[in-house]
Amino acid sequence: MSQMPQPARLSACPTCDEPPQAGDRYCDQCGADLAAAAASAAQTPGDRPVPPQLNGAAWSPHPEPEPDDYELAAPAPDGYELAAPAPDGYGQPADPRAAGALGAPEAAPPTETGTPAEIDTGVNASTHTSAATSTGSMAGTGTGAGPRLPGGEHRPRCAACQEGTIDQDGYCERCGHAQARERDHMESELEGIAAASDRGLRHHRNEDAFAVSAAELPDGSPVMVAVVCDGVSSATRPDDASAAAAHAAGEALRTSLPRGAHPQQAMNEAIVAAAEAVNSLALDTGAAAAHHEGQRHQNAPACTIVSAVVTSDILTIGWVGDSRAYWVPDDRTAPPARLTEDDSWAAQMVAAGLMSEAEAYADERAHAITGWLGADAYELEPHTASYKPDRPGVVVVCTDGLWNYAESAEQMARAVPSDARSRPLNTAQILVGHALDGGGHDNVTVAVVPFPAAPGRAGSA
Repeated sequence: MSQMPQPARLSACPTCDEPPQAGDRYCDQCGADLAAAAASAAQTPGDRPVPPQLNGAAWSPHPEPEPDDYELAAPAPDGYELAAPAPDGYGQPADPRAAGALGAPEAAPPTETGTPAEIDTGVNASTHTSAATSTGSMAGTGTGAGPRLPGGEHRPRCAACQEGTIDQDGYCERCGHAQARERDHMESELEGIAAASDRGLRHHRNEDAFAVSAAELPDGSPVMVAVVCDGVSSATRPDDASAAAAHAAGEALRTSLPRGAHPQQAMNEAIVAAAEAVNSLALDTGAAAAHHEGQRHQNAPACTIVSAVVTSDILTIGWVGDSRAYWVPDDRTAPPARLTEDDSWAAQMVAAGLMSEAEAYADERAHAITGWLGADAYELEPHTASYKPDRPGVVVVCTDGLWNYAESAEQMARAVPSDARSRPLNTAQILVGHALDGGGHDNVTVAVVPFPAAPGRAGSA
């Protein structure tokens, strides 16, 4: 996918005089909209408009430039899939170069009713959600008051001045303060599985999304599902893309697994369903982009995806892009493992033997992805792999907003608390905090899935 053209450059932020970094659309210091300011300056030279300030956001005081979330590069010639480990379990870390292939059959259609216990927090209406339910469906797609409500008397009031109303972009029309968005921070928990997501310290919104759920297989044994998606920031509507993908994949897995589908086949179908959901956004991008993206060029919506399905004896991973899954055993004397191989420029360089991992990830092109979900993606190649661990532990499913601060399996294992399997929500919170303490340069999302899925955890709280 081609790069999004950059807006006109400003020599300094018109609000705080902070020099912008290359490619910044928002000021790192005060959050001002640099693209809008540049456009206004181009139309009326010499007249410096004062864009609204962000309110309540914790901006990083560090002056270092912010790395791009994603840049899209040409696809890799061949994707790398992970083979299941040896039958004796995790005696050695998983080898990311062992290959296996699955087809991409038509995805099972998602359903809205009769689903097992679930939380789908792609667009959760609250800042914090913690819930478990034994019947029906509980979806975090609420319609509570938010900063993007249409005009009218019932628009929400500004949290800062308590007088102005909020415009469609989320700013107070009276004092200019940005309002907290419903996705700035989200936490969700079912008994036995949890996830957390945060906007981070440098971005003006959260473009990640997740879905977690618990169900039962036909034999009555439990199964846990976690889906994590990261919107491609250089594309149009990345937040909508990640939300659509997380919801579609979660629904597909919740439909197919209780019917007896093999977890690896169900995972492949779920990724195909997620891709179709993101592709469908491109059909109405022209109408929606003006509302959601302002002056952003209308590249097709796009995101990455990583998902985990955990049963009583098998864990299955699926992914496209560079969001990751890690295995962290309870016994820290046993080796942890990274379960995914990035679809990225850096991974290509390492796999081809052209660079060491340290050299590749230090390069400015490291995060250029070679696989993604979106209408302008090349041929979809879902990666899936199944594992049979010989000991209990947790699967950490996350975006690069976390693994940038705990890249190796050993670093991730050190960040995961020793009681992670019994306290997944606390673990997710700690891991989000780890990323924020490290600088919080990106949105950060993580799901923690204990292995094995214990009986009695699917359904009731």
